[in-house]
Amino acid sequence: MSKVIWNGIVVAESDKTIQLEGKKYFPHTAVHGNYFIESEKHSVCPVKGKANYYHVEVNGKRSANGAYYFPNPNPKVKVIQNYIGFGDDFKIVD
Repeated sequence: MSKVIWNGIVVAESDKTIQLEGKKYFPHTAVHGNYFIESEKHSVCPVKGKANYYHVEVNGKRSANGAYYFPNPNPKVKVIQNYIGFGDDFKIVD
């Protein structure tokens, strides 16, 4: 079981993660939604497509745009649709 920890709290956990380009992605169903706030930020990755972001808030601290997902990823990486990735300030443990 892989877990995502931020500010001392587990914010996501799953045994169905996907590894892509050195990053581990977690299913949307694996995140503890009470910590996630939709962000207005968007970016474009030439490989994966358009990314949307979440702020992650735990115990009054915020990781602005700390989590991201690709609602309609490019066909070559369609496997990460409905999965969330996390920034470098998140600890991922197996």
